[in-house]
Order: sequence, then structure tokens, then C-alpha cells
Amino acid sequence: MILTSDLDIRQATIKLRPADDADRHAIHQLYLSAFAEDERTDVAAVALELLGDEAVGGNLTLVALVDQRIIGHVSFSPVAINGISGGAFILAPLAVDPGFQGQGIGCRLVQEGLAKLSEAGIDQVFVYGDPAYYGRFGFHAAPAEPFAPPQQLEYPFGWQLLNLGASPVDLKGGQLTVVAPLNKPCLW
Repeated sequence: MILTSDLDIRQATIKLRPADDADRHAIHQLYLSAFAEDERTDVAAVALELLGDEAVGGNLTLVALVDQRIIGHVSFSPVAINGISGGAFILAPLAVDPGFQGQGIGCRLVQEGLAKLSEAGIDQVFVYGDPAYYGRFGFHAAPAEPFAPPQQLEYPFGWQLLNLGASPVDLKGGQLTVVAPLNKPCLW
């Protein structure tokens, strides 16, 4: 089932809410439609693992809906730095239905997630993605350089960090460890 629509998003009400297990099928279909053929299956599987894996714990997973249809999804997961957990998360994955891309849905999901993490006292959020896209939220490559990603990166310029704290944190760096669903070489 493809989720695309000719609906004018400017006239629709977009609702953001936490994702739940009842959203599994819609989230799976969203990733299959939003990602390229060579990566859609892997990314869809990760999105579902992050939604339903109780061992992951602490994930923040949001969906965007129009007329009760899921048109966007984002997940933020806790990370450990040098084996120490707390204070840092990673944004992955993010998808918007192709029929609704370019209309601010992804931005709203990311902004809402970052606001919730900031309210919870999270200091750093990592991302591996397009610097042009994630730069608009304040992610930059330079602050991420001292932190070794969990896997070898195909595109090292995509490794970025956002400091959510009110004042700069003394970032010494170290090895980043992500939750098991994200620790797959094909994702990096």
C-alpha cells in the first residue's frame, strides 16, 4: 500500500504523537515507499525493531498523521560514549511519505523530538545523514569528529552532532555505541 496522496497539506491538520505498536504496519509501508530500493528493506526493519524492542528502552519514536494516516516517522535512541550511557541520543531513522515530502513534515518531527529530548535533559544528539538537511537544525560535523561512530562510515561527512545544552559541553570524544538495531554495517 503506497501512502502518497494529492491532499494539499496546507489545508490539512497534521498531528504528531508517540508511535505505538499498532502503527507497525503503517510505519513499515512508509519506509518501503520513502527509501530507495537498495536500502528500504533494511531501514524499514530497523524502524520496526526500534518501535517494538523492549530491550532498547528509552527510545523516543514519533509519527506524523493526516486524517489518521501516518505520513512521517522519526526515532531517537540512547547511545553510550566509551561505555557510559546517559545524556546522548542518535536520530535514526526518519521518513516522510513521498507524496508529502518538501512540506515540512520531517522538520516538524525532528524539531518535536529535539524539544522533547532537551526537556528531558539530553545534552547531545548525533545523526548520520545529509548535512544540508540536518544543518538546519544545528547539527554540524566538526563537533562530532572526536566521536568514533559505531561502524565505518560510507560517507564520513554525514556524521554530525548537535549540542542541546544551554552552554557548550566539554566534549572529549570517544567511541559511540548504539542500540543493537542500529549497529548494522549496512546502515552506515
